[in-house]
Amino acid sequence: YDYTVYITDMPDRHWKLGMDVVRDMAFHPTLDPQELEFSQRVRWICEHECPMYGKSWACPPGVGSVETCQEKCMRHKNCLMIATVTEVPDMLWFVRSFRRLLPDIADINQTLATRADHEDITNQVGGFFREQGVEPYILSTESCAICPRCAIEDGLPCRHPERMHPCVESQGINIIPTLERCGIEFQYGDNVVTWISLLLF
Repeated sequence: YDYTVYITDMPDRHWKLGMDVVRDMAFHPTLDPQELEFSQRVRWICEHECPMYGKSWACPPGVGSVETCQEKCMRHKNCLMIATVTEVPDMLWFVRSFRRLLPDIADINQTLATRADHEDITNQVGGFFREQGVEPYILSTESCAICPRCAIEDGLPCRHPERMHPCVESQGINIIPTLERCGIEFQYGDNVVTWISLLLF
């Protein structure tokens, strides 16, 4: 398969140029949603190892079965993947592959706090899509953190469905093979963590 990886690396003052590059490349993607790997094993790990299972509309079982999630993703013909790498002070050996946390993590909140910039980029790119008349289906990082307590815990519908993005793993997607095919290194140590978003359209 032919994959192209686009990286914008420039001074902070030129961030708008970087976003223009992302916008230009977004409508000529090379990632085919059909090549995403869906796995019941990923869902099993969510159910048995993630503390957010059943506590967010962005996570299982709120997102539906793996089959339902796969069918929804396959409705789209194209996919843009966004990967960002963030430094974490006093790295806590946070591992996002399959949403696993190693036992020696002292304060996971410090690591999760680093995803805010990634979410901002994801939402900006989503905005660029909408400017072009395209409504993307956005999958992003970890459980949704918009509300202090998700409405699902009270048996209510999502309060902000237009802002809530299900996490990539919630769909049963094993993102690691896709990263490897695209030549993207998944980093999860040495004070560095990789965040991933998918925009399907």
